[in-house]
Amino acid sequence: MTTYNAPVEEMMFLFDHLKDNKNYNEIEKYKEINSDLVKDILEQAAKINQELILPLSKAGDEKPCVYENGIVRSPPGYKEAYKKFIADGWTSLSCDPKYGGQGMPKTVSTFFEEMLSSSSLSFKLYSELSIGAYNCILHHADQKIKDKFLPKIVEGKWSGTMCLTESHCGTDLGLLKTKAVKQKDNSYKISGQKIFITSGDHDLTENIIHLVLARIPGSPSGTKGISLFLVPKLIVNNDGSVGSRNGVNTASIETKMGIKGSPTCVLNFENATGYLIGSENKGLNAMFTMMNLERIVVGVQGLGISETAYQNALAYTKERKQGKANNSKEKESDLIIKHADIRRTLMNMKSIIEGQRSVAFWVSQLIDVSLNHPDKKVKDSASDLVSLMTPVIKSFFTDMGMEITNDAIQVFGGYGYTKDQGIEQLFRDNRITPIYEGTNSIQAIDLVYRKILNNKIFDKYISQINAEIKETAKNKKLSLFSGKLEKYIELLVNFTSWLEKKHSSSKDDVSSACNDYLKVFGYVSLGYSWLKILRISHEKLKVNRNFFEDKINTATYYFDKILPRVQSHYISAISGSETMMKANFN
Repeated sequence: MTTYNAPVEEMMFLFDHLKDNKNYNEIEKYKEINSDLVKDILEQAAKINQELILPLSKAGDEKPCVYENGIVRSPPGYKEAYKKFIADGWTSLSCDPKYGGQGMPKTVSTFFEEMLSSSSLSFKLYSELSIGAYNCILHHADQKIKDKFLPKIVEGKWSGTMCLTESHCGTDLGLLKTKAVKQKDNSYKISGQKIFITSGDHDLTENIIHLVLARIPGSPSGTKGISLFLVPKLIVNNDGSVGSRNGVNTASIETKMGIKGSPTCVLNFENATGYLIGSENKGLNAMFTMMNLERIVVGVQGLGISETAYQNALAYTKERKQGKANNSKEKESDLIIKHADIRRTLMNMKSIIEGQRSVAFWVSQLIDVSLNHPDKKVKDSASDLVSLMTPVIKSFFTDMGMEITNDAIQVFGGYGYTKDQGIEQLFRDNRITPIYEGTNSIQAIDLVYRKILNNKIFDKYISQINAEIKETAKNKKLSLFSGKLEKYIELLVNFTSWLEKKHSSSKDDVSSACNDYLKVFGYVSLGYSWLKILRISHEKLKVNRNFFEDKINTATYYFDKILPRVQSHYISAISGSETMMKANFN
């Protein structure tokens, strides 16, 4: 079984030293959330994740969810753990106190999401979409629905789902066929089938609140005619109590490669009672509130699993002896951590993970600003940057998660391929993250076509980085790093200009370059975060020399060994698409 120690010190470093967003600090309700409070929350979070949730990962993999006689049963131990989980208030961490929440900022809840992902992704998924459903209902439903459904979701007694996909439509939601017929009491009857529904049915909560995309008869075709409905598994009475079974039934659950402790369901809606969320034919806009935040959460899943993979790989290198290291004076074999190639692998993991955590923290600040700042102009500006970074975090973090879990298996060698160590499970569990909530290819296309080519968010992003480069260039110790990042920023700008020019002459060239462009964007974003960390580390070096010297060394490694990957992605992308489009696949 894998081990895990929550990186509380790393998280507190970010909260204490990189929470420097002026706009964030102007949010009135977060001014009393100080370092001591956050540290206490994270230490309690670490305890429940390490002691209670981590063992569930292997348990759920070995004894997965079961579908029997129309009922989905969770793995052994899950019920007891979930009861403790909600009793301690973890489902309410970032929710509005008006509905029973604790009102913590996204910066804090993101750290918790990482810990949960590190401990057991399967267990995490039972509550994850509940928070997404909460946010969607909070922002788009009428007050009556909010009052009726949100307190129980926040408490964790009810859970939520997101029901988009049908057998004939995944990414292309304009093809969906689920229908919604309006009733005299202004409710709707929902009929259709949804597939790949995470936590679509289970035995952990009293009720399950489905958010379902459907089409009202006579609505426009395509995505313009999609509406969003709240469809409970069990009808909720006017007094808030649970009543009779609604017309929602589980047809089956999927047998999967990973996340076996989480049920992925096929749901049949048969004249199920549902309630409109938002306006008719505006359902996709409402659902995107849930989807976009969920995409960032999925990116954090990749980060969390990477952290566990790294910790276990590192521990193994300090136990396993094989071969003689260069310049070794040992009579027998050396620990494999002394071998240069193993150290390269570990530093790849470490520099990417710590850089990603910093990026996630920065974007979490932006999310808090976009939702809570009193100035609409400031809110909109932050929202633009969140929109830009969403596909990057989702895709880049999960792709790097696949690289890191794969490298962890390699560090373990033959033992990594066996089930005993638990490393192969991390790879299998993580494999879903580049797929769900919009495949990484779709994320790359979204970044290029919607965020880069059709608006000016990119300029805002570049100006922020250039401001940091200008500031750090004044310091002789930092100028070398700011100079390197400036070089790759120039390459990113040139890449962007190339896309803009090609967009009018060869859309195949643009489409084939999207994945490479997102990778370049991701590596540069980590470079930006590492530059900020370097500035802080040199300022605080005397406070904690060992900690900050390690930061400086890891940042140096990233700039020397990882950031140059940008060059190869750029060169590959601008070679164009001619050969692939001419290829004969008969």
